[in-house]
Amino acid sequence: MSEISGKASAATTKKSTAKGDSSFTPTPEILSLWKEIHGNLRNEFGEAVFRSWLKPLTLQACYHGTLEVSVPTRFMRDWIQTHYATRILEMCATVNAEIKRLEIVVVQNAAIFDDTPKTQDTKQKVIRKANQNEKAAEASLDVTSPFDPRFSFDTFVIGKPNALAHAAAQRIVESQNVPFNPLFLYGGVGLGKTHVMHAIGWAMKKQWPEKKVIYLSAEKFMYQFVRALRSKDTMMFKETFRSVDILMIDDIQFMSGKEATQEEFFHTFNALVDQNKQIVISADKAPSDLLGLEERLRSRLAWGLVADIHPSTYELRLGILQSKRSLLQADIPDAVLEFLALKVTSNIRELEGALNRIIAHADVTKQLVTLETTQDVLQDLLRSHDRRITIDEIQRKVAEHYNIRMTDMHSARRARNVARPRQVAMYLAKQLTARSLPEIGRKFGGRDHTTVMHAVRKIDELMNEDPQIAQDVEIVRRALTG
Repeated sequence: MSEISGKASAATTKKSTAKGDSSFTPTPEILSLWKEIHGNLRNEFGEAVFRSWLKPLTLQACYHGTLEVSVPTRFMRDWIQTHYATRILEMCATVNAEIKRLEIVVVQNAAIFDDTPKTQDTKQKVIRKANQNEKAAEASLDVTSPFDPRFSFDTFVIGKPNALAHAAAQRIVESQNVPFNPLFLYGGVGLGKTHVMHAIGWAMKKQWPEKKVIYLSAEKFMYQFVRALRSKDTMMFKETFRSVDILMIDDIQFMSGKEATQEEFFHTFNALVDQNKQIVISADKAPSDLLGLEERLRSRLAWGLVADIHPSTYELRLGILQSKRSLLQADIPDAVLEFLALKVTSNIRELEGALNRIIAHADVTKQLVTLETTQDVLQDLLRSHDRRITIDEIQRKVAEHYNIRMTDMHSARRARNVARPRQVAMYLAKQLTARSLPEIGRKFGGRDHTTVMHAVRKIDELMNEDPQIAQDVEIVRRALTG
């Protein structure tokens, strides 16, 4: 019965252990057979597969019915064994019935059987090139971004807006198997998505130090891919990202419109899922709202658990400030923390930045932190927040402009004289606030986020087609922002 096996090897092969046994050295007939089969692999599997996986296959030895071929990496060996080795062995056996077994070994910088004459100078060039490639490969493995020591589970303050994301992240760390794939975190800027991902990274290093974890932004993933294309070293790129235990990609919305990067990530995603490896993704929108991504990729991003990190509540903001005060051992009155929690509502990053500013000011001026000094130090930030537009205000202005009732914004009425103003209000809510589509939908009578998305697209189209709609939208916008 035919067999396929694979193993790691140093830069030597079985021929070195069996001196005097000429069967270990491929005969001219075997060399000719392999050249024929290797040439036919392109037609058998297609140009893309051949160039990515099969072209590096190199004949090493032939012994006792075993044909031994080598590849440069373990990842490539495992992939070929799983997907192509059976057919390759069948092709070999068809040409030579004595071949019953195919063995794939990992050989780096090894001498190979080749009947093409080479001068000593050429051999030295090949060796130098191989050494250069090995150094480049080692450098390319260092792709993960460092984890911020401030962002751990210990420093994460849990509240209703982020409870699901926190629980899911801890489940990933505590589980020996993959609980859901992927974990997709989404929410506005500064709400804690990155904190959750860094916390997973730190916890994995502590609890599962043997596991390989890569964390990076979508932009850095794209940069690494482009660099691999330019250096014609896509195989090392593939091995780097498809041989991890956990892959975490931050801000995947930045892949929008990058077709080649999306294609590569799509295949990386599938490869990791097939190997039962964990994937964690973050974005500013839900998978279905990432319009710049291919449908098949958006579909896969929604396969596992999708966790929405909502805008913070007053209680959560106050808890975060109290936690940070304790961590920094800062002398800040409760009244100041309560004031900040009430006034700085946009995101956690800005809230913590405000706290850092008043602490730094107190340290430099040697003044006590009071409510008065806080208002003075943060006057620019507080003014910008006082001008922040709310969805309620948008609904009120639109209702006044179109002479409809405020309750029509939340009602189920579908008459055009009500539905169109409601769509305009949804459009302006998306344009003028940082609220997510599900949040906007909830403010319009508990409507689904797809309804909001449809309204935004509809008004966008009508503004290009109907001058009256464009004028109405502009008038309300000026009333809100003026």
